[in-house]
Amino acid sequence: MSQHSHDVLVIGEGVAGLTAARELARAGLKVATFEAQLFGGLVININELEPAPDARKVGGAELASELMQENGELGVESIQEEVISIRDGGDLKKVETAGTSYDGRALIIASGARLKKLGVPGEAELEGRGVSQCADCDGPMYQNVEVVVVGGGDSALQEALVLAKFCRKVYLVHRGGRFRAQPHFVEQVAAQPKIATVFNASIEMVDGSRMVEGVRVKHHDGRSQTIACAGVFAYIGLAPNGDFLPEEIARDADGFVTTAASLETALPGVYAIGAVRSGYKGLITDAVDEAQRAVRAIRARLMK
Repeated sequence: MSQHSHDVLVIGEGVAGLTAARELARAGLKVATFEAQLFGGLVININELEPAPDARKVGGAELASELMQENGELGVESIQEEVISIRDGGDLKKVETAGTSYDGRALIIASGARLKKLGVPGEAELEGRGVSQCADCDGPMYQNVEVVVVGGGDSALQEALVLAKFCRKVYLVHRGGRFRAQPHFVEQVAAQPKIATVFNASIEMVDGSRMVEGVRVKHHDGRSQTIACAGVFAYIGLAPNGDFLPEEIARDADGFVTTAASLETALPGVYAIGAVRSGYKGLITDAVDEAQRAVRAIRARLMK
């Protein structure tokens, strides 16, 4: 297995990872980033970030592309390989892919998270045929039809508002009795006549033969209801991308990495930022802030 050495290794090319890599490279450190899929993470599906990390109106894909370009100009090495494992080598942290081993004096875990699935009959079978998790991408395909959005947080309400621009009606199904999203999103949803809220209910099944034709909803009082629709969009939370992490890195009950206030994990010299971290608040501005905090801690550690 071939060996490569850097000052800092960053796992994940979402906004948090790319921002950290940029700031480290600006400080004169040799940096490599790892990404097994498309750079940008979940934000690339968002047409307009709210709030944006600066005063501009900018989309997720645009922001990620800008960061990738700047990192390339700064000499950050982008490695398009899946990380299989990481190991603590004392002064050096080791990252292994399928055929290569990389050493770094510090390591940042910014591997992000993925959207959870509903886990109900019909969902997997109809994925890509009416089951989607990207309203910004697929919204124009649902002109003048009815769709269902599942969830009660910021993402669910934001995507319902996007779909309302195209759809005849959007049913917003939430298992709770009130939304947990930011107040301004709740207010926007309440003011949008195309959005009908269905509280205290969950999806039991996605119906359809070749395409989505409806969903079966179970209300908490025991009632069942069928909602005819052409699309189903689930935003019910995130699952961390941390299958490659060793047992020494502590995680919470949901698998998110726990850190100290400095964002350092239980392994010295290994930091976690962004959506993979327990306690991450979820906004793009939070991702940027955590990246900058981790960089300050690493600079203090490596550049004494």
